Amino acid sequence: MLRLLWLLFKPGHCSFSGKRLALSSTFSGQVPATGLFPGVRVFCRSSYSVEVKETSSSSKMESTLKEMRGDGPSVLDMDAKSTVGGGVEDMYGEDQATEDQLVTPWTVTVASGYSLLRDPHYNKGLAFSEKERDAHYLRGLLPPTCVTQELQERKLMQNLRQYQVPLQKYMAMMDLQERNERLFYKLLIDNVEELLPVVYTPTVGEACQKYGSIFRRPQGLYISLKEKGKILEVLKNWPEKSIQVIVVTDGERILGLGDLGCQGMGIPVGKLALYSALGGIRPSACLPVTIDVGTNNETLLKDEFYIGLRQKRATGQEYRDLLHEFMCAVKQNYGEKVLVQFEDFANHNAFDLLAKYGTTHLVFNDDIQGTASVVLAGLVAALKLIGGTLAEHTFLFLGAGEAGTGIAELIALEMSKQTKIPVEEARKRIWLVDSKGLIVSSRKESLQHFKKPWAHEHEPINSLLEAVKSIKPTILIGSSGAGKTFTKEVIEAMASFNEKPVILALSNPTSQSECTAEEAYKWSQGRAIFASGSPFDPIEYNGKTYYSGQANNAYIFPGLGLGLIISGAIRVHDDMLLAASEALAKQVTQENYDMGLLYPPFSNIRKISAHIAANVATKAYELGLATRLPRPENLVAYAESCMYSPVYRSFR
Repeated sequence: MLRLLWLLFKPGHCSFSGKRLALSSTFSGQVPATGLFPGVRVFCRSSYSVEVKETSSSSKMESTLKEMRGDGPSVLDMDAKSTVGGGVEDMYGEDQATEDQLVTPWTVTVASGYSLLRDPHYNKGLAFSEKERDAHYLRGLLPPTCVTQELQERKLMQNLRQYQVPLQKYMAMMDLQERNERLFYKLLIDNVEELLPVVYTPTVGEACQKYGSIFRRPQGLYISLKEKGKILEVLKNWPEKSIQVIVVTDGERILGLGDLGCQGMGIPVGKLALYSALGGIRPSACLPVTIDVGTNNETLLKDEFYIGLRQKRATGQEYRDLLHEFMCAVKQNYGEKVLVQFEDFANHNAFDLLAKYGTTHLVFNDDIQGTASVVLAGLVAALKLIGGTLAEHTFLFLGAGEAGTGIAELIALEMSKQTKIPVEEARKRIWLVDSKGLIVSSRKESLQHFKKPWAHEHEPINSLLEAVKSIKPTILIGSSGAGKTFTKEVIEAMASFNEKPVILALSNPTSQSECTAEEAYKWSQGRAIFASGSPFDPIEYNGKTYYSGQANNAYIFPGLGLGLIISGAIRVHDDMLLAASEALAKQVTQENYDMGLLYPPFSNIRKISAHIAANVATKAYELGLATRLPRPENLVAYAESCMYSPVYRSFR
C-alpha cells in the first residue's frame, strides 16, 4: 500500500529542452488522505509543474563573481546539472540503502508534565493557564500564580537592565532562548533597539572570544573533519526537518577579531535569532552550523577550555572537499530552496565559495553582499542630504577585503543601472586602499583576483591620508577591521574640500571602528554625515545633538531571506540585492533626514523587512527565479502574513 501511495503522488521529474525549463515543485499545502488506514491520518503532498522562461543574461550587469567563473554559467543560465532535481546528487547512495546501512530512528511524542517545562519550543513558564496545568500534568510543578506574557516581559527587562556587563546580558538572553523560545523572541522584537547590541554586534564578538568558557548547550550543528564522509547523517541528527535558512561559518574571520575557530558558532546563532525576530522566519526552520577545520589561533590551541579541533587549519583540497560534501548534503537533505548564508569566511575562501555555489545553490554571503546592500541603501539615502547622483560622487575605501570589494561592486552595479554606462566605467569612480596603499594598475600582477577590477591608473600612494588628499573623495568608507585609522588629519582633509563629507566607519566590533561618532563630528566641525557598523550614542557638539546611523546588516538579510522564501526562489541574483537596497532607502523618512540619519529606526524593522521581502520577491518573479505560484497580488501583505509571531499559543 505504501508503495502504491508513493507511485500515485510521486513528484514529476525535471526536463530541459530548448529555451524552457519545466520544474516540478511541491505545493505548500497538505491534502488529507483519509480512510486509507484504520485510525491513521495520512497527508499526501500534491505537486504542480511550473514553466520558467529562460531569461537572457546578455543584457544583465556582470559582477566580479561572474568574472571569477570565467566561461562558467551565470545565475540565470539554468541547466539540468544545476537546477531542481539535477542539482541534487545522491552522493551517499542513500536511495540504495541496504539493511546494513545505519539510519536514525525518529519518534514523536506529546510533551507533558516535567518534559513540557523543559521544552523551549512550548514552555510558557508561569503563563500556563489553570486549564492547561490540568490537561498537561503541570499541577505542583509550578507556583500557583498565572501571569501574562507581557508581565513576564517586563520582569525580564527589569532584570536585564540590572546587569552592568554586556556579556552578562548576552548570557541571560541565551539562557532565556534555551528555556522559553517564544518569550525570547517577544522580548527581542519589542525591545529591538536596546537588545540588538546584546544578541549581536558588538557583544557577540566578546561572546565568541569566550565561547569555550560560557558554552552550556549546543545551539547548532558542529561539523568537523571528523565527520568527513558522513555529513548527511550528521544533518539528520538535527531534530528539525523543515529547514529554510542555514547560516554557516568556518570561524576564520569573525568580525574584526580574526580566527576564532569553532568558537565562531556565536555568529550563526546570533544571525538566525535576527532572522526570526526581524524577518519573521520560524525558529524551527533555522539551522546554525559551524564547519571546524581547525584554527591557527595559538592562544585558542593552548586554551584548556577551547571546544574545537586542536590542530592547524586544513587548507587546499582537504578543505574544499569538506565544504563540497557539506553543500551537497544540505541540498540532498533539505532540497533546492534552502538558503545557505556564508558568514565570516576569510577572503580567500569567501569569494571562491560564492562563485562556485552561486549557480547551483541558493547562497548568500552577508559579508560581501549583505554589507554591500545596507551600505548602498545608506548612500542612496545620503544623496538627499548631499545632492547629486551616485555617478557624480567619488568613493574611497579603506579596506579591500570581502566587505570593501563587495560594497564597491554593488555601488558600481547601481551606477551602471542608473546611467546605462558599463560597470567597468562605473568602477573608475571608486578607489580602494589596502594594507599596501592605494590599489593602482602598477600593482595589478601581485593583486588577489577580487582586487584586480579596482586597479586604476594612478601613481602609487602608501597612506590613507595621502590618498584622501590626492583622490579628493566625497565619500569615505572604512571596512578595514582596523580601529582608529580615520585619524584627525584624515577627517579634517575630508572636511576641507567637502561641505558635508560622508564618513562611514563600518568595522565591527566597536573597538575596531575606524573612528567614533564623536571624532567624526568634532573633527569635521559638525558637518560630517556619519554612520557606523557598531552603534554609538548621540553626541553633543557646540550645543547641537548629533544622531549617527548604524549601517547594520540586520536591516537587509532578514528581509532578503524572507523574500527568497516567500517567492520560492532557487538562486540569488545581484538585482535582488539592489532591490533590497532601494526598499530600505525608501523607508528613511524626512524626520530621519532632519536628524542626519541615513537609516530608519530599528523599532520599525519588521515593517521594513516586509517591504524589503516584497521587493526581493518581485525581482525573483521578474527574473524567472521564483517557484511559488501563483504570485500573491500584494507581496507586502503576504510577507507580513508569513511572519512568525512569538505570542503564546493555547494548548488543548
